[in-house]
Amino acid sequence: MANMSMKKNPMPTQAPEERNRNFNEVALGYTAEQAIDEANRCLRCKNMPCVGGCPVKIHIPAFIAKVAQGDFEGAYQVIAEASSLPAVCGRVCPQENQCEGKCVRGIKGEPVAIGRLERFVADWHNTNADLSDLVKPTLNGHRVAVVGSGPSGLTCAGELAKRGYAVTVFEALHLAGGVLVYGIPEFRLPKSIVQKEIDGLKALGVVIETNTVVGKTVSVDELMEEYGFEAVFIASGAGLPKFMGIPGENLKGVYSANEFLTRINLMKAYQAESDTPIQHARRVAVVGGGNVAMDAARCAKRLGAEVYVVYRRGMEELPARREEVEHAMEEGVIFKTLTNPIEIFGYHNPDDRRDPMNGFVTGMKCVEMELGEPDASGRRRPTEKANSAFTLEVDCVIMALGTSPNPLIKSTTSGLETAKWGGIIADERGLTSREGVWAGGDAVTGAATVILAMGAGKTAAAAIDAYLRNK
Repeated sequence: MANMSMKKNPMPTQAPEERNRNFNEVALGYTAEQAIDEANRCLRCKNMPCVGGCPVKIHIPAFIAKVAQGDFEGAYQVIAEASSLPAVCGRVCPQENQCEGKCVRGIKGEPVAIGRLERFVADWHNTNADLSDLVKPTLNGHRVAVVGSGPSGLTCAGELAKRGYAVTVFEALHLAGGVLVYGIPEFRLPKSIVQKEIDGLKALGVVIETNTVVGKTVSVDELMEEYGFEAVFIASGAGLPKFMGIPGENLKGVYSANEFLTRINLMKAYQAESDTPIQHARRVAVVGGGNVAMDAARCAKRLGAEVYVVYRRGMEELPARREEVEHAMEEGVIFKTLTNPIEIFGYHNPDDRRDPMNGFVTGMKCVEMELGEPDASGRRRPTEKANSAFTLEVDCVIMALGTSPNPLIKSTTSGLETAKWGGIIADERGLTSREGVWAGGDAVTGAATVILAMGAGKTAAAAIDAYLRNK
């Protein structure tokens, strides 16, 4: 029976006063009854505008129709035709700007909760499916190497494995998953979920080699010329952090968001038995306004700190997902918008002989900002207010200002053209200037969303398949 409610079924969550003290997942997921009820809000539009908003082109009305019928495994199979990581996408994709942003139900009310339904279906499958029942595709005799096991690399690997290619993924870290394991906190994306998705790819025949730094342990040239891979897909991400270049960024207690989140997420530094140190600060400033800044701020809050998000534009201009901003506010994170740091300062402990040049953070000097005319990006340009300097007393600063690709691969791969800012140059299919080498995800675009990286991986897989079939 159709559900014409103007509002989505709300997502059950942990209470803010409880979740800001633990790293358990915030969103608890739909029940089967809630999922079926929400699925019945879908109008099954003939022109399917939601599909046009999905970078990997999931047949959304078809999978939602299966949910409405209670056929959850059937719904999963529809999603799996287009997506290799549905449990991940259901949690971290910005559906409000993509599939749900195109939903007809959103014109006069709230759109269908497509992301929540995808998460429900994927979780149901992961709980009930048996990977031993999965039949590996027949190998076609061709070998492909994938550099990086983040969302773009895993998607490309999965798509090629389904077509019968022998795929080996090379990962620099000791654990596969890329940004999914080192960048996104446990309370947003449990690592057990990522591991189940990876196990599914392994069941298809994908081989994952960890602790392999392509560009140092082995080069792309060697993979093709000595190891016999006929094509390579570079999906090494954008893990090189950016800083402001202001005085005091070398003080103890100043982290890049990448380092801070890697210690928390990959190394489990929040656990008492962890061997990886992390500062349990009293007052933390997170500089930036994107999703990474929200993740860092919410992690710091869970470590017991009073946390400020310092952003030079206003609340309306925050690039982070609305849901993440709202969750951070509910959890007690304080937003200091229209504020820009100009100096970090601290004191030197004479008893610390490890590094006599560096002191310890005690505060951050900031200035107030106001918004002027729009800049090239279309956002209003922030300008400094006169005589507005003030001090924010903090003992830890986390810089969440974006990232760029690591230059290691481009500097060790012959014939590979890169942009001035560091990204690999690739066409709409992902093909680079080097024959047989494709690239996609953040290594090409710079830091972007998980689903866009997946879309690039899927596109490149189709292009690699066509290349090797025609070769």
